[in-house]
Amino acid sequence: MRVLLVEDDEPIAESLTRGLSRYGFEVRWVRTGAEALAAEDFALALVDLGLPDVDGLDVCRELRARGDVPIIVISARSDEVDRVVGLEIGADDYVTKPFGVREVVARMRAVLRRVQPAQAEPEAHGRVRIDRRGRRVHLDGGEVELTPKEFDLLAFLAEDPGAVFTREQIMEAVWDENWFGPTKTLDVHVGVLRRKLGDAASLETVRGVGFRLVLP
Repeated sequence: MRVLLVEDDEPIAESLTRGLSRYGFEVRWVRTGAEALAAEDFALALVDLGLPDVDGLDVCRELRARGDVPIIVISARSDEVDRVVGLEIGADDYVTKPFGVREVVARMRAVLRRVQPAQAEPEAHGRVRIDRRGRRVHLDGGEVELTPKEFDLLAFLAEDPGAVFTREQIMEAVWDENWFGPTKTLDVHVGVLRRKLGDAASLETVRGVGFRLVLP
């Protein structure tokens, strides 16, 4: 998914670009409102309010006037008035700096689920159905009992079946970006999921890289 990042603070933009890339997002970074309004072909916009040429609220207003692409404001302005105005002119969410990449990704996914209702319905992956809203998994019609982390791991890999996710990507997304424990816990959870899903789905190990979910 291509994300438009409108942010003039280079360290923040570079950090956010790296973080979003680890989650599989393709980021186009622009520094000004003019560049943002000239951009095309993106599925979601992250817009800072403190831009060097125009107010970010005006950028949000214009983007909303052009269509229904989800917009999330990212700003150091924590004032309630700015938050209310941002939402009233069409932004779908408002994240106050400082923030972590995991928080931004969670907000992005939540917004996408709201604006694309079909994605909120249980996902059919062959014989496996994943209900993200209810945090339940069914195999051939029967529910598979998963622990919270097992569900999170399966749901994360199922966001892009066939794609290889590194161990670092998975640990950061499913556990915590500050996780310092052994990554052996990931192998244990993968092993358990393999047993529970049987031949309905394959969690393949990509040696030296990580894992991918393959559906028959």
